[in-house]
Amino acid sequence: MAEYRQLLIDGLAALGLPDDEDKLNKLIAFIELIAKWNKAYNLTAIRDKSEMASLHILDSLAILPHLHGQSLIDIGTGAGLPAIPLAIYRPEMEFLLLDSNSKKTRFVQQAILELKLKNASVHHGRVEDFKTETGFDTITCRAFASMENIMQLTAHLFSDNGILLAMKAQQTNDELNKLKQNYQVISLKVPNIEAERCLICIESKS
Repeated sequence: MAEYRQLLIDGLAALGLPDDEDKLNKLIAFIELIAKWNKAYNLTAIRDKSEMASLHILDSLAILPHLHGQSLIDIGTGAGLPAIPLAIYRPEMEFLLLDSNSKKTRFVQQAILELKLKNASVHHGRVEDFKTETGFDTITCRAFASMENIMQLTAHLFSDNGILLAMKAQQTNDELNKLKQNYQVISLKVPNIEAERCLICIESKS
């Protein structure tokens, strides 16, 4: 029995997610995979599994209510965050996980196989080089650059009614003021995390 199982159960309840044993077991298996591969692949600086449960899994699932449409691309997915926890809870939605680090995409491919996620796939490459004909309804990323740069890099990925959801530890008004697009700042309450979390939401037509 994973020592962080109850922490996850309580956190999922706090997020208003239904009690689902299969999904819970997949989240636990995902944490165990990260911990196993972390030793060789340095996927994340977080080593403690209970911290992974809060800072990776629950943090990712906190944005679940804000997903839009039927397709999602996760830019700079790293260890598969937030996409893999989201894919577990949204089996009807198609997820593409993109990263330029080949070690991380190899891990994510293995995680998708072991977790039997039929709605998720991986692409190794740079976001600016990725081609899409239809675009994506939701674009997610953990803010890896300024919001202005993120919009420049992802502009070609939006579907007609697509949205960008950028996860940030805190909002910076100076950075947001440089945006040409309309944006919404959504405060997130993540169970077991006291630090400020927010989501910057930008619509393709804004």
